[in-house]
Amino acid sequence: MAQFFTVHPVNPQPRLLKQAAQILEGGGVVALPTDSSYALACHLDDKAAVDALRRIRGVDDRHHLTLLCRDLSELASYARVDNRQYRLLKLATPGPYTFILEATKEVPRRVSHPSRRTIGLRVPEHAVTQALLELHGAPLLATTLIPPGEDEPLNDAEEIRERYEKLVQAVVDAGACPREPTTVVDLTGEEPVVLREGRGDVQALGLSVAG
Repeated sequence: MAQFFTVHPVNPQPRLLKQAAQILEGGGVVALPTDSSYALACHLDDKAAVDALRRIRGVDDRHHLTLLCRDLSELASYARVDNRQYRLLKLATPGPYTFILEATKEVPRRVSHPSRRTIGLRVPEHAVTQALLELHGAPLLATTLIPPGEDEPLNDAEEIRERYEKLVQAVVDAGACPREPTTVVDLTGEEPVVLREGRGDVQALGLSVAG
């Protein structure tokens, strides 16, 4: 049965988040709020937790999972970034953008794309997510909380609790999120390519959507 933590969206109670961080460190999968929608998150280096996260989300190893990072200095340990890419990342973070980047050897092979050796990374702009990352002391592996067979991410913590209380180990309730997935930008080619237009404004990055 999942533990349920109700926290303030701007000034979350450290005592409750410490409990959620302990669950993550113990191999649990946690539903948490972000600046785009609720997400499922787990410890990066725990194979069983990563497998459980994929199973709950209903995706295979070709689905890009995302590393939630506190800031760009943390992100640099897990992705190869040149000056051009870094300027774009600096412009977009923190915020509702996910960037597909070439993974470094710090990223376990099982969580990067099996054929491309790439990983999704982002720096969320949400006080609860940032505080949880600070307590955890490392990036978290995450995926948008979209139920299998559905198109929309879940936005209500009580609904998440009802539907997932036997599947996840904790739900962090900080109220409603925007309920719009991140904008996804692939930076592995010669030019940035917008793969999905979401909450992040592509024009603010000087990009356009193909087609």
